[in-house]
Amino acid sequence: MPIGSQKALATGLTQLHTLTTIFLGIFIEAVPFLLAGSLLAGFLHVFVDPKGTAFSRLPRHPVLASLAGGLMGLVFPVCECGVVPVVRRLQQKGLPISTSVAFMLAGPAVNPVVIAGTYTAFGWGPILAGRILLSLAIGTIVGLIFSLAKPEQLLLPNSLGDTPCGCGCEGHPSAGARGRVGDTLAVAGNEFLDMVRYLIFGSLLAAGMQTLVPQSTLLALAEGAVGSVLALQALAFSLSVCSTVDAFVALSFASSFAPGAILGFLVFGPMVDLKSSLMFLGVFRKRAVVYLILLPFLMTLSAGIALNLLGVQG
Repeated sequence: MPIGSQKALATGLTQLHTLTTIFLGIFIEAVPFLLAGSLLAGFLHVFVDPKGTAFSRLPRHPVLASLAGGLMGLVFPVCECGVVPVVRRLQQKGLPISTSVAFMLAGPAVNPVVIAGTYTAFGWGPILAGRILLSLAIGTIVGLIFSLAKPEQLLLPNSLGDTPCGCGCEGHPSAGARGRVGDTLAVAGNEFLDMVRYLIFGSLLAAGMQTLVPQSTLLALAEGAVGSVLALQALAFSLSVCSTVDAFVALSFASSFAPGAILGFLVFGPMVDLKSSLMFLGVFRKRAVVYLILLPFLMTLSAGIALNLLGVQG
């Protein structure tokens, strides 16, 4: 075999090994959280009556409903890997679309686990406060925008209210605690199997991007107030790191990037990354998914640039 062919084969095998390693890393990290989200979705479907729970007391005014959704992460601490199946069940329970969207976008960052991790990495200061406030503000605003459309214009038919779960329990719910636990596991299993295909494909895409586009290439583009934010947002999107640990990844960039860029990583990543954007397709129509990606991207970019230009220090 010619030397050039041997080198090409060796390079290809190295890239394949890198792709496989990164894919497994992303997938194995995300699966437990998707499973937890699926179990929570099953619990909500079987045990929660929207007319007889705290859900019925949630505000219906679009602004207050969006704000309440952004704060729901404090009650349901799920990351972006597990929030999508929970949102689908909440929608089927009749929750306002503004509440669900705000929770889906802000919840992965505005929850006790992520707040504690960010505090451990950065301590009290602009990064921690900025992450919470920006995530809450962007989630609330996007939720409010989505409230202007009818749910059937945004959601797939399987995500609308009164949608059967496919487990057979909706028409004849099981009696007794054991039966209801069985129904919960059946719903959770359906949710997991439905969402895991998007997770697999999204993880594969993220691994492919990281293999073919090295981090050094993205970081080399980070110049100035605008470029630095764009670079770390692109990195957050491609890395697809779970929000429970992304603060420690961001900490490695703290000495080279301004706080506005660090917040671009910490705010945009939990809202939208490669794997979660594909999981959106299991709940929302394609046009809605485009808005779910573009609106948080533009809002985070604007906030990050503004903070850089103002000279905010971490």
